[in-house]
Formats: sequence, C-alpha cells, structure tokens
Amino acid sequence: MTTLGIIQARMGSSRLPGKVLRQLGGRSVLERVVRAAQQSGVLDTLVVATTIEPADDAVVAECAAIGIPCYRGPVDDVLTRFLGVLGQHESDVVMRFTADCPLLDPHLVALAHRVFTASGVDYMTTSITRTLPRGLDVEVVRTPVLLAVDALATEHHRTHVTSYIYTHADDFDVIGLTMQPDLSHLRLTLDTEDDWKLIEAIVGHFGDEPISVRELANWLAGRPDLIELNAHVLQKALVQA
Repeated sequence: MTTLGIIQARMGSSRLPGKVLRQLGGRSVLERVVRAAQQSGVLDTLVVATTIEPADDAVVAECAAIGIPCYRGPVDDVLTRFLGVLGQHESDVVMRFTADCPLLDPHLVALAHRVFTASGVDYMTTSITRTLPRGLDVEVVRTPVLLAVDALATEHHRTHVTSYIYTHADDFDVIGLTMQPDLSHLRLTLDTEDDWKLIEAIVGHFGDEPISVRELANWLAGRPDLIELNAHVLQKALVQA
C-alpha cells in the first residue's frame, strides 16, 4: 500500500498572514510539519500543496530549500489542489496535513496509519470525537474515495478537502480514532498571535525535535499560565473558509 502525504500550505491567512513561514526555533513552521510527517516513517512520498498566488512563491522557495516537492493550484479550492498532487504521484492512501500544526507528533501519525490500514475503512480522522489537542489531528483517506469526492463536493467542502466524506458518513465507511486521556482542552494549532506565544514557549522549552503528545501534555499540566494564553481563541466554523 503506497501512502502519499499532502501538506496544504499558503501565506494567506485572515488571522495570521505568513504564519507557515514564521521562524520557530531556527526552522520555518512548514519545515517543522514536513519533518514530523517524515519522521512518522509511514509515508512513501510527501508533497506540499500551495497556491498559484504570487505570495506563495515564498512557499515554493522554502520547499526547494528543504528538499520537498511542491504543487501549485487554486487558492480556495483545496480539493482541486490535492487532486493535482494525486495526478502526479501514485498512491493507495492519502494522509492530509495542514502547515499550521508545527507540533505534529510523528508517533500519532504512525499510529493512525496502522489503525487505518488494519481497519479497511474509507476514511479515518482523530477529530470526529476530539480527544487530542487541536493541532495534532491526523486524517487518512483511500485515494479512490478522495477522487470520487471531486464530483460530489461543493462550496466549503472543496476548501476543507475531506469534510464531504465525514458529513455524509452514510455513503462511506468512516471511523474516528480517539485517544486517552482526553486532552481536547489544549489548543496547539497556529492561527493567532496568542497561539504563536504558546507554541514559541513550547519549542523554547523542548528544543528542536518533535515532541510526543504525552510528554507535552504532562509539561503543560504544570504550566496553566501557558495554557491560558490561547484558551479564549475560537476555531472557525466548518462553513468558514
């Protein structure tokens, strides 16, 4: 089974423009996501899917600098971007990542891949019933299913790539992966300046290597001051771009 990882990345962000190329402990946020995905050991190929916007020339340049293939496609139709990658790389399975998750845990990625492979389902995600911190989610989908969604997904479903699948679960074999203990109160994604303050503090403490979710959660349990930095930040609704 050939597994293709795709990281969606662009410089445009309504709340924190340019976040994917911010420097975090000597590496860009994007490079940290790339490295964590690669360290999972389950990907045969990893590609960054960015946009045709001139601002994303910088993303293309960063991909060249860190030695990762890059594909350019529409800004808001992210599903079409993914399909463009599929047209250039053979795969049986796709793992979807976003470039605003610099604390991605390679061990979680590997675990999700093992569970998905054993299950035989069409799609699996860690976010149907959330127990992981936001920013550590993993999604896995069979390539033929993602190709079939192209004819079905419209509007915000094309922006969110896989949302048509899990909102039409009667039509697909969908499972959710939950982990214990419940750490869903933690927000470890990068979308605002307050998110940045927390993530910067985490990397400042742990250093350069990816951190396991358990080790990170244990440390944060003793630092409620850091957890409070972005506890007020609300995630955008699904229908929002």
